[in-house]
Amino acid sequence: MSRKTSWWSDNFIQESFIFKRLPCIGNFFKQLLTCFFKTCFFIKLCTLPKLPVFQDAGRKGNLQPDAFAGNRQQSLKCRYLSENTRGIFLYKNPTIQGDILMTEVILKNVVKRFGRLEVVHGINLDIHNLEFVVFVGPSGCGKSTTLRMIAGLETISDGEIRIGDRVVNDVAPKDRDVAMVFQNYALYPHMNVFNNMAFGLKLRKTPKAEIEERVREAARILGLTDLLRRKPSELSGGQRQRVAMGRAIVRNPSVFLFDEPLSNLDAKLRNQMRTEIKRLHRNVASTIIYVTHDQVEAMTLADRIVVMRNGHIEQVGAPLELFQKPANTFVAGFIGSPPMTLIPAVVTQAGGGLHLDFSDELRVPVPEKKGHQVQAGQEVIMGLRPQDLTIDDENGRYPDEWKVDALVEFVEPLGSETYLHTDVGGAKFMGRSEGRKLFEVGETVRLTMNLEHLHIFDAESRLSIY
Repeated sequence: MSRKTSWWSDNFIQESFIFKRLPCIGNFFKQLLTCFFKTCFFIKLCTLPKLPVFQDAGRKGNLQPDAFAGNRQQSLKCRYLSENTRGIFLYKNPTIQGDILMTEVILKNVVKRFGRLEVVHGINLDIHNLEFVVFVGPSGCGKSTTLRMIAGLETISDGEIRIGDRVVNDVAPKDRDVAMVFQNYALYPHMNVFNNMAFGLKLRKTPKAEIEERVREAARILGLTDLLRRKPSELSGGQRQRVAMGRAIVRNPSVFLFDEPLSNLDAKLRNQMRTEIKRLHRNVASTIIYVTHDQVEAMTLADRIVVMRNGHIEQVGAPLELFQKPANTFVAGFIGSPPMTLIPAVVTQAGGGLHLDFSDELRVPVPEKKGHQVQAGQEVIMGLRPQDLTIDDENGRYPDEWKVDALVEFVEPLGSETYLHTDVGGAKFMGRSEGRKLFEVGETVRLTMNLEHLHIFDAESRLSIY
């Protein structure tokens, strides 16, 4: 109850006829009656009707709020938001995506400066409705700073950020209708799982019945139903991270923001939580923006990946698009595990075709390809992924000029596959073999280059030209 309401109710009770007519009543009964009147007054306030306003700006078509009344799987929940936030619908069934327009996030020429140091340099990005977008890049590239600007935890120095149909440059974080999951779980140790997940709703004075419903539903989605009465100290790392995710889910936000949420987990838990987060996106059906330095997380989770370096966006695209068609050597070396092998070479003309010369002992033919920009005499960087340099099986599929003899310098057995670090005519390549075959250091093996997947980059600009 606010200070104003408490003052008014106390004076109302003290000035009421009961206390004027019964001056001899004891302090105990005064306090008892005061509590009774306060309780009645509070109940009256809570039972006043709340009439949420529905706006058509967040929807398309003529779908009514009660269109799926009575069907639990297709029910629509309308959120009653603050006066600074427009009405919007959250749905849980992907089959009705065409009827409801969810929130998109748009960054226009966004700049961030710390004093005179500019760390984010005018980035532009459209994040579509219900899309799972992953920001990936090395430490210091600006990905977490960009996420914090979207959340409102960092002010932007220049440009514009839109969430839905609103410019949110000057909107407080609590009014942006976003929920953020941090790298550290940030759970209250003295509260159980239920109270940790419900804490934000209690601060917003959400009715108890609604809190119970939201927390139970989030717990069901995340598999926490049997853990609601446990304290954080009684949970594993993966369970704590799920509680942090549940605390975000119960708010029914338009946009989920994840800032490296799996960094503190071991490899097995990271694999498990990647599955949980992907399932969350499918069940909750909301826009998700996710930050990580791990390109494996990016490849497995994202609808689109945003690769950043030094405050710039290097490339945006679907995971396989970035893997198969990297825009430059940075993306080529960053996306993929193990990374692409990148080796300097010179383009020469011989025998009616172009070749890549690495040394007197190694010359690789360049297959004909429409639209390439490779020219004789040009200094380039050749790129070939380990998956495209394999043990020759002598099946005749590839021409002999695509085959080379390699000296094994180092072996990485991983069980299902084995990676070979080799020397081919003075150039260092990484190749791949199936895991059951054994290799010895110093052994010479015959390798086949799949030049159908050859990449060539300009040595000066580092941009893809083939």
